[in-house]
Amino acid sequence: MSRHHFRRPVNADALLARLDRLTAQALERTELHRARIELAEALQRGMLPDSLPELPGLRAGARYAPARSGLDIGGDWYDGFRLPDGSLGFSVGDVQGHDVEAAAFMGQVRIGLRAVAAFTTDPGEVLSRTNDLLVSIDCGLFATCSFLRYDPATRELLVARAGHVPTVWATTGGRGGILEDEGGVPLGVVPDAGFPVTRHRLPANGVIVLVTDGVLEGPAFPIEAGLEQVLDIVRAGAGGDPDRLAARVIAVADLTGHTDDAAVLVLGGA
Repeated sequence: MSRHHFRRPVNADALLARLDRLTAQALERTELHRARIELAEALQRGMLPDSLPELPGLRAGARYAPARSGLDIGGDWYDGFRLPDGSLGFSVGDVQGHDVEAAAFMGQVRIGLRAVAAFTTDPGEVLSRTNDLLVSIDCGLFATCSFLRYDPATRELLVARAGHVPTVWATTGGRGGILEDEGGVPLGVVPDAGFPVTRHRLPANGVIVLVTDGVLEGPAFPIEAGLEQVLDIVRAGAGGDPDRLAARVIAVADLTGHTDDAAVLVLGGA
């Protein structure tokens, strides 16, 4: 006795209705994802300065690259602003993580640095007071940071470092190196931390370049190798436009395979 398999007749109307529901759900998810990306991009733009200050004898440039995963938003930043005494303040830093919480904490760090720097010209004290402010917030995050004060009268840079990666420098004559300045702990970790200050003179024919670790290291790319890559690029472009040099430096992140966001700040003599 043979067996026969019978298929139920397909209800075309029901199938079309189900397809319509699935299509609507997919479109809704796509629109939600697009809205989240647009919100993240708007938030990130609002966290970074529209432009950097310049003075006679100083040129500045910067670049930011978003994380390669998540919402394209992170805790890396660069900043530059005028101080009441006529000098300029600059900062580069990195908050742990790359999400909306990290971006919000980054905004607090940036505003804290600006507020404190208006009342003291010592970069070490700027970091110390900002650190105590962040410790009091107790949000569970921390930030590495380099803060610089540029004096146009002396062309001198006063630099303080809070757990941040070293600074790279080079001149148009091919000289260059990595500044292993003494630093303190990351911001927001322990109260009453101290931050040593180092003096450097901005070379008239050279640049000083600050980066975050998103530029330098990756899963199989040590930070020392990233620093050497950046140093080679900075030596080759020390006499060029700071913005173009910043763009070339941040492209090192493509070599490292790092998925974090990244920031670059270039200060050049003129």
